[in-house]
Amino acid sequence: MNSISIINRHLRHPSTYSVGKRSIDILGSAIGLFILAILFLPIAIAIERDSPGPIFYTQNRYGLYGKPFTIYKFRSMVQNAETLKQQIENQAQGLIFKNYADPRITNIGRLLRRTSLDEFPQFWNVFIGEMSLVGTRPPTHDEVIYYNEYHWQRLRVKPGITGEWQVNGRSRITDFDAVVELDLRYQRLWSIWHDIQIIFLTLYVVIFRQFEAA
Repeated sequence: MNSISIINRHLRHPSTYSVGKRSIDILGSAIGLFILAILFLPIAIAIERDSPGPIFYTQNRYGLYGKPFTIYKFRSMVQNAETLKQQIENQAQGLIFKNYADPRITNIGRLLRRTSLDEFPQFWNVFIGEMSLVGTRPPTHDEVIYYNEYHWQRLRVKPGITGEWQVNGRSRITDFDAVVELDLRYQRLWSIWHDIQIIFLTLYVVIFRQFEAA
């Protein structure tokens, strides 16, 4: 896997060196980490009581130009979820995994996912520059080993906590090629204002989802 030869690093996407985008990332991640500090203890206790295992879930992901990094989330699945993955039906097409009734998800994990609270530790990834508030979904190793040249283009920008995929029907999109199309659409449309729009759309989607679940 030689992502550097596939992605022309001399043709840098403007979002990767935008001072404005990085400033929004630092401000937004600082706010997110402050909220995380407030919510950490009750979430940690709930995870520990619901299912044995660590509070955080860590996984190797691939970011800008295919550079590997460790992503952080609150654990929303049973401890041995990765070893059980092969037993779960993949209801998506292509190089993503999705199961709408995944039995590996814990009771508190379903709540964390529905409210997106499981994503809050990723604000640390944003703060140290490995991720952005808005970008592409960071892929796993078992996905990128099958990438072709077209797929690698999605990693010309930093991975994000949110992005086009999340605000354009994440739960309804089950085709990896559709995900790639949205990622490349984000690269074409990118601007500071577009990022701000996606951030507010994400907040709307998360809040609206709670009203639907109530």
